This record gives sequence, structure tokens and C-alpha cells, in this order.
Amino acid sequence: MDETRQSPEQILKQIEKEEQTLNRGHLKIFFGYAAGVGKTYAMLKAAHSAKRRGIDVVAGYIEPHVRPQTSALVNGLECIPNLVSEYNGITLSEFNLDAALARHPQLILVDELAHTNAPVCRHTKRYQDIEELLNAGIDVYTTVNVQHIESLNDTVASITGIMVHERIPDSVFDNASQVKLVDIEPQELIERLQAGKVYSPTQAERATENFFTVENLTALREIALRRCADRVNLLTEAVRIKSHSDYHTDEHILVCLSSSPSNAKIIRTAARMANAFKGAFTALFVETPDYQVMPEEDVKRLRSNMRLAEQLGAKIETVYGEDVSYQIAEFARLSGVSKIVIGRSSATRKSIFSKPTLTEKLIARAPNLDVHIIPDTGGKNTAYRAKKARKKNGIVFSVSDLLKSVAILILASCIGMLFRQLGFAEANIITVYVLGVLVTSVVTRHRVYSLISSIVSVLVFNFFFTDPQFTLQAYDQGYPVTFLIMFLAALLTSSLAVKLKEHAKQSAKAAYRTKVLFDTNQLLQQAKDKNEIVSATANQLIKLLGKDIVFYLTEGETLGEPHIFTVSGDKTDKEITGTKEEAVAEWVLKNNKHAGATTETLSNAKCLYLAVRVNSRVYGVVGIYIGDEPLDAFEKSILLSILGECALSLENEKNAREKEEAAILAKNEQLRANLLRAISHDLRTPLTSISGNASNLISNGNSFDEATKNQLYTDIYDDSMWLINLVENLLSVTRIEEGRLNLHITEDLVDDVITEALHHVNRKSVEHHITVRHKEDYLLAKMDAKLMVQVVINIVDNAIKYTPKGSNILIKTWKQGDKAVISISDDGDGIPDEMKERVFDMFYSGANKIADSRRSLGLGLSLCRSIVNAHGGKITVSDNTPHGTVFTITLPAGEVEIHE
Repeated sequence: MDETRQSPEQILKQIEKEEQTLNRGHLKIFFGYAAGVGKTYAMLKAAHSAKRRGIDVVAGYIEPHVRPQTSALVNGLECIPNLVSEYNGITLSEFNLDAALARHPQLILVDELAHTNAPVCRHTKRYQDIEELLNAGIDVYTTVNVQHIESLNDTVASITGIMVHERIPDSVFDNASQVKLVDIEPQELIERLQAGKVYSPTQAERATENFFTVENLTALREIALRRCADRVNLLTEAVRIKSHSDYHTDEHILVCLSSSPSNAKIIRTAARMANAFKGAFTALFVETPDYQVMPEEDVKRLRSNMRLAEQLGAKIETVYGEDVSYQIAEFARLSGVSKIVIGRSSATRKSIFSKPTLTEKLIARAPNLDVHIIPDTGGKNTAYRAKKARKKNGIVFSVSDLLKSVAILILASCIGMLFRQLGFAEANIITVYVLGVLVTSVVTRHRVYSLISSIVSVLVFNFFFTDPQFTLQAYDQGYPVTFLIMFLAALLTSSLAVKLKEHAKQSAKAAYRTKVLFDTNQLLQQAKDKNEIVSATANQLIKLLGKDIVFYLTEGETLGEPHIFTVSGDKTDKEITGTKEEAVAEWVLKNNKHAGATTETLSNAKCLYLAVRVNSRVYGVVGIYIGDEPLDAFEKSILLSILGECALSLENEKNAREKEEAAILAKNEQLRANLLRAISHDLRTPLTSISGNASNLISNGNSFDEATKNQLYTDIYDDSMWLINLVENLLSVTRIEEGRLNLHITEDLVDDVITEALHHVNRKSVEHHITVRHKEDYLLAKMDAKLMVQVVINIVDNAIKYTPKGSNILIKTWKQGDKAVISISDDGDGIPDEMKERVFDMFYSGANKIADSRRSLGLGLSLCRSIVNAHGGKITVSDNTPHGTVFTITLPAGEVEIHE
């Protein structure tokens, strides 16, 4: 039982996934094996049935048909107007996505799932429009044929001889809520075609000759039936996996990426294998030095193949190296790959004397791996296009490299002449020239200089050091062999040096990118707030990519102001901001997907926009100005890792902020609870006393003598003053806790503050001896006089309350350096040492009893400390001699100006 029990993390993920599913619309695909089987007709019939059940149904886009039965079914359905645009002089009608989102029906019909949109549309493909509708919670009915499924494209093309360019990822088909197969017999379909129920007569005749044959239709029908069966198997497997935790096999399929036109077919085959084996799927690109000079056409094809592999569920990986077979085998060994899929052109030798093929090298280096060879029909000129380009554009003239090569050759010749004078053998001189060629290959930027240096070194050695000297002739029969060996040794050593140098460059590049990722992690850990996190992330992205960055933080459900970071340091780059660019960023925030340049969504944008997210929570959007150089696969991988680190840091910052706010809220709630608890008890006594005395005066006032009346009036006054002081303290405490204590600092005489305070102290002060002594005639302090009056009142009232009648209370003031000091002492019983540490804490009243038996709230001294600290001063408590307590207040002193 315990082995199959899910962890809390798994349960949480499952709950989040179920919540997303509940909020997401449902997709129903009407699936056929060819045009004319009745997909649109079946979809419209189902729409009318849904409408009769009370569902809000809208026709978003219905492909125009020549079939009257189909066209008639559109009647009675609300239709969203098409988006009409002009493109190359042609008027195009497209599905209006924004109008559909604004209408927001329960169910919408969108025909032709695999359709490619016009440039004016937001997305390149219609299935992306439908994905946005589903995310908005709208149910969708749509149609598609079997030849438009990505993984089946090659299989269908081999049957029909036609390569279909409008395709949808398999995941769209497999993740649909329902797939309804619309099926009729092939012969019946041909009869409908001939009757003009599918195409016009001219189109029907051409289709019957080329595509609509019984053999083709039967094969397509079989593929469609099998694909539906495969989808049922996937659904069954998904249910089994859900009930048995994470399930996977040990199979790991690796497909090799290249710029070959046939590489797409190999990728699709590998994807089908990965699905069949229920294993991991990885697409690997080995970047060699040839990639830097690859023709633009091949680069675009390579990127297209990478996007295809990504669509089919592959994880894209990039490695660097000259030896492709070694890099593949090493990656396969480290990643636990079980099967490698390559094309047939990589497995074919041109002649018996040709170098071993990639397949032969792979088998030799990884004998335990299964290597699957897929038929390659791409043509002979596609396998090594990059190498041909390198040879064509290889010679790069550089004055500095030429001068270096000549200087090294002259230096080698001088050393050779020195060796000859010293009687060294010719072998030593040959070694010097070989060393010179090796040095040339290291210090120059292109291998052509080392090749030329190898040839010239042989000629120079022949000219200066063989008999007859200073000619290019050689009498000794062994010299030609010597020259050949010298040339080959120089050429091989220089080639190895060039390869090592290029490998070192690639390694340094990869190490730098990896270091940027590690540095990002450390910088984000040190960041203190959101702005520092954004700044650290953007600067690291500039280091990695060398491109301008714009960063939008989220503010609730919207984007905040853009933070611009440029390579040049200019913070006002308007090219990467603007209404259109911000609209793309808003779309990314709303849909939690990539968009902008190099994507199929809003591709006219100047920046590539990516969500900074943790699962479905988006914390910001990053825009990267692409320009003329798109990101390569390795850069994109590091980029996503950095954004993931940034998202985690923003989430941690948010959690820490919320935790701090929760702690403050809890503290405030505790404060309110303590205040209510204290007030509810302590207000009862004076209020009862006031109401009782007032009731006696009203009811029996005429029967009381003057002394009794005066005593009742006095009690009412005392209780009222106690309540007033309590309310004043409560208001002050509230202002301090909420950060609303505004100080009005002026330079006032301390003597005036004390005099004013003594006018408002407890009426029972007449029962004590209060003395004031000033060592300075004019002592000024920088303070808010009104608040400091309250401080003195609270401390003197405490002395009156907690000391017996007849006690002495002494108030002294003096100047000590740049501080004004106020000391208030009494000769009462004093405060025990264990209570001194807590005497300024809020709601702490100690164990002392007050003469009138009222319990103190413990607010007075806490308020005094808060006010004094706000002034930049200090308040302390100490013992008086021989007994009693001393409260000492220090405040910033003011300067006395004397005008004569």
C-alpha cells in the first residue's frame, strides 16, 4: 500500500492540473482520411444538436463549400464575421480570433484545424488560435484530415506522392477531449467525387487521376483508423499511469539533428518510436566549426528541424566538437540513451576507399547501442552542405596573419642556419621548421596559413640547406622522401593544433555560458528585492546573449512599467518598447507562452518574449531584442534556466514579503486583542463609578451636604481624567504602530515643557513633594514639545501612582555634551532588577499596586520609549539612592543664540 501512495507534491500537482482542466475549454475533432468524407457536415449537425440542448453555439469560421447540404446547415447559426485582409493583391478571409474572444460563446466552430493563417493574423497556425480559445474556457469543434498529422506526414507522402505542408503537432490531436472519426467506404467517396459533391468537375477529374484512387484511399483510411486506435491506447495508458504514480520505461530515443532536408522525416520517425516505447525523446545537435560558415538556407532548415523536434516532444540538446560520432556516442553514454536514429545518407560509403561512415564510427564507439537507419530521400547534396560552404569561403586574407607567418618562417630559417654553423644534423633543422609551422597554426586565425607555411617551409629548407644550396634542386635521391615526410609532419601537427584551438574556443564559449548561469544563481541569492532580482537577471542575460533586454514585472493581472537594459547602457531604447511590443508582452502574460520574433505567434515583433514563471504563475515577462541573429539551441537552454532561477527568486521574495506582512498583521491583531482585553476590564470600573456618582447626584442631590457633593464631583473628575489619559495613550500607541507618528521638531526650552507637563499631572500630586532643578538657565532641546509633555506627564503620574503619600519627586535638567538630559526620580520602593528589563514593554504593568486599586494597562512607559526613540534620544531606568527609581531621558540639545 505504501509503495503506491502519492507524495504531497504529487497530489498538489494533480489538484493544480485538475483545476486547470476545469477552467479550460474542450476540443472535439471531427477526423477523416480524405476531403469529402463529411467532416464539416458532421460538425455542423453536432452544433445544431448542441444548440437544441440550450448551448450558446457560434460559427467562428466555416470553409466555403460547393456542397449545398453542408452550406444549408450554416443557416440558423450565429456567424462571426471573417477577418478580411489584402496580401500580395489577393483578398484573404481568415478566422477573427479577437472577435471570437470578445463574443465568448460556450461553443464555437472553427473549420480546418491545420490551416496556415495570413500574415495579418496573430498566430501562424490556426491550431494556435484554437489553443487560445481553449485557454479562455471556450469549447471548440474543428475538423482535420489524417495527412495533416505531423508524425504521419512522411507515411502519407509515400502513399500519395504529395508532401502536405499544413500540419499540426501530434500533441494537439492526442490531447483533444474527443475525436470523432467520420468514415465512409472509399468507393462511395469516389462516387461522391464524380457526382460533383466534393470538388468542381475539373478539380474532381484531376483528383481522381492523382489522389482519389481506391488504393490510396484504402491506405489512408487504414492509417486514420490505426491513428484513432493509437490515441485510445494513449488515453488508456494515461489512466494507468495516473493510478500508478509516475510510469516510464528505460527506453531513451536520441535523434541527430542536421540541416539535411530529409532530417524532418528522421525526426518524425524517432518521435513515433519514442511514443511506441513510452520512453524519453532527445534531439541532439553537434555544433562543429563548419556551423559558423553554414549557408543561411541551411541554418534556417536546421532551426526548422529543431522546432519540429520540439513540437514532437523532444528535449533539444547541443554539444560542441569536431568529431561528430564521438560527441554523439559520449552524450548517449552519459545520458543513458538506448536507441539512436540517423538517416541512411550517414550510413553510406561513396567508395571502398572512403573514410568510415558516421554509422560505422557510432557502432565502433558505442557497440551496446541500437542504431536505427531511416531511408533518406533528401538528395546527394544535403549531407555535407556546410563543409562545401567552408571550402568555398575558406580563404580569408589577413595582413597581420601573413606578417606573423613570414616572421616565424624567417626566424625558423635563422635558427636553422645557426644549427648548420654549429654542425647539427638536418633532422634538427627539419624539426625547427615543423615547430615553426606548429606555432603559425596557433597564432594565426585560419588554417590556410599553416598549410601554406608547410609548403613554403619545405621549399625554404630545400633552398638553404640541401645541396646544391640556393637552388630548388636536390641531388640526393633520399631528399624527395625527406621533403614529403617534412611536409606531412608539418601539415599534421598544424591540423591538430588548429583543431585543438577551435575546440578550446568552443569549450571556453560553453564554459563562459555555464559560468553566467552559476553567477546568476549567486547574484539572485544576494538580491534583496524585486528590482535587484530584475537587474541581476537582465545584466546576466546581456552577458550571455549580447542583446538588449526589456523586463516587465507583473502587478496583479497586468504588466508594470518596462525596465530597459541595453548593451550600450542606454536606458531609453524606444526600439524595444512601444504599444505593439507591450501588446505582445501582455499576450505572453495572459497565455503563459512564448511569442514575438522567431516564434509562430505575433512574429512581427522585434523582441522574443518569454514568461518568467513557476508552473502556471507568471511573475514577469522578458523581451529579448533578436535583430539579425536568432538564439541558438544552447543559448536558449541557458536562457530558460536563468529565467527559471529568476522566477524562483521572485517567488521566494513574494513569499518572504507575504510572510512579513502576515507577521505584522498577526502582531497588529495581537495588539488589538490585548487592547480590547485590557480595555474591556479596565474601562468598566471608572465608567461604573462615573455613572453611579452621576446617578446619585441626580436622584439624591438635594439630600447630600456640600462636602458629599464635592467628593462625588471629585470622583467623577478623577475618573474622567483617567479615561482621557487612557484614550490619549491609546491614540498615540495606534499612531506609532501604524507608522503615522508625525514629529514636529523645534528647538524648545526644556523648562517650558516641564512646567506645562506639571500643570496636567494627576490631581493627587498635591499629596507629594515635586521639586524642579535646572543646572542651565536656558537649556534647549530638539523635540516635539507636545509629545515630550506627554512623556513627562506619564513618568510623573507613574511616580505619583506607585509611591506613598508624602514622597519626594525630583525633576532635574542639565546639558551633557551635545545632549539635553531630563532626570525624574522618586524615593518610593523602587523597581526590582528583574522588572527593569521589561518595564518599557507594552502591556507590562508589573506587580505593583496602585493606591486607587485601578490596574494599569502598561501603555505609559512603552509610549514614552517610542516617543523618545523617535526623537533620536534614549530613556533608561535605574535605582535611586538610598531607594526609589530614576528615569533618565536624553535628547539632542539645541544651540542657544544670544543677540546683543
